[in-house]
Amino acid sequence: MQLRFRRFELQLAHRWTIARSLERGGTGGADTFQIALVELTDKDGTLGLGEAAPSIRYQENIDSSLAFLEHIDAAQLSFDDVSGSMKYLETIAANNFAPKGAINIALLDGAARRVRKPIYDFLKLGFTEGKHVTSFSIGIDQPDVIRKKVLEAEGYPVLKLKVGSPGDKQNLAALREAAPKKTVRVDANEAWKTKEEALKQIEWLAADGHIQFVEQPMPATAAPTDLVWLKSRSPLPIMADESYLSAKDIASCAECYHAVNVKLVKIGSITAAYEALQAARKAGLKTMIGCMIESSVLISAGAHLAELADYLDLDGNLLITNDPYRGATTAKGVLSFRDAPEKWGLRVKALSLSPQWGEG
Repeated sequence: MQLRFRRFELQLAHRWTIARSLERGGTGGADTFQIALVELTDKDGTLGLGEAAPSIRYQENIDSSLAFLEHIDAAQLSFDDVSGSMKYLETIAANNFAPKGAINIALLDGAARRVRKPIYDFLKLGFTEGKHVTSFSIGIDQPDVIRKKVLEAEGYPVLKLKVGSPGDKQNLAALREAAPKKTVRVDANEAWKTKEEALKQIEWLAADGHIQFVEQPMPATAAPTDLVWLKSRSPLPIMADESYLSAKDIASCAECYHAVNVKLVKIGSITAAYEALQAARKAGLKTMIGCMIESSVLISAGAHLAELADYLDLDGNLLITNDPYRGATTAKGVLSFRDAPEKWGLRVKALSLSPQWGEG
């Protein structure tokens, strides 16, 4: 097996700011985001694609991801033994969920290609065309920019608004000027530090009348008793994101939240995401598949699990201007594989990349 990987800088269409990246005065954020792209090729020429989009929130970055990939002995990886290959990765270093997830995606891509199946059929899930709608995310910004972003997203039936800034009320008002009745999901990214503050903010949001749920209203480190208190009083469903890192967290999340957001990057693989989604559904929680700023490799990987989700937030590739791949498409918010460039595996194909690859 040959492993190649490279750093790639995604260019954002608009500056991207969430509560964690706010600076004094309400500014901050980023115009670019660095990812690691991965290719696995076996002796028969079967190709598997993967991607790591590491987050500093989970103590990972592009340099740590590339360093992990450099330590992999590709001879220990096999499309015929995805489970064994993942066990080998655990012997290299703990954590490093983003690069481990990239390898897992590439392994499943190759394994499914070899048996001439899409990953969603390889996992016995299927994919229903015309059913799966993603939200479109609006980052924290000035009201006039929020209004512009919402108008640009007119074709998407569901929006996701990032909150946690001093201008939240003005930003929601700007959104409503452009989209008075559109369904909106709200993501606080751990912004509200006390249960009383969180409840006050959620009650304000509920008065809008078209808010679907609130994601991660308090820090993941908040006392469970505070989260239980908030859950029992919240007029809107609350969803765990940073609080749900794997299926092992399901007991606490079932007690503290109404729903969970599963992201391949934070959870470490399609395999682990599958387990986390199943565990949440068994516990009676609603499920969402989310994303970071990502290319079509990771977005398509998440889409293969769509049948396990009540909601989708797979728009990372829609927020960038230089996606190096093409895979699942999104028209009017509906995810589809109908026009995907490949029939099997991840159903993703590279567009144009320079040949600056590392090798393992």
